[in-house]
Amino acid sequence: MDIREIQNLIKFVAKSGATEVKLEMDDFKITIKTTTEANSPEITYVQQAPAQMAQPQIAQAAPSAPSTPSAATAADEDSKYITIKSPIIGTFYRKPSPDKAVFVEVGSTIAKGDVLCVIEAMKLFNEIESEYSGKIVKILVDDMSPVEFDQPLFLVDPS
Repeated sequence: MDIREIQNLIKFVAKSGATEVKLEMDDFKITIKTTTEANSPEITYVQQAPAQMAQPQIAQAAPSAPSTPSAATAADEDSKYITIKSPIIGTFYRKPSPDKAVFVEVGSTIAKGDVLCVIEAMKLFNEIESEYSGKIVKILVDDMSPVEFDQPLFLVDPS
């Protein structure tokens, strides 16, 4: 497991609301615990090499959202946009299939009824259509990421 996969796992756990996740594989163990304070995860990573079973390495990190004026300004700017949220739990896909183009990009103009993405749930691919017309300002979810019910997916400028 590389650092990018670990970071994606941390983000997923933080967003999911789970309080603790343990992952054990042949050569390492990861425990991610979220605290009640701003849902910041505490990560314990233990890697055991086959020749050094008695000497685990432990690293801890607790990323937290910075409370800066620029973060508050960004929240104010985002409030003028419409947030399109996931109507179901599943896996988010930006393309109808791996060899096709994405449905929408940042800057794309959309109309009511346009397909924005696909969410796979229990082997069914559900097209998510826009309920609004406007312009895509931000895509809030990475392709092939798990999403929860009511999780923000897109920001749309209705003007």
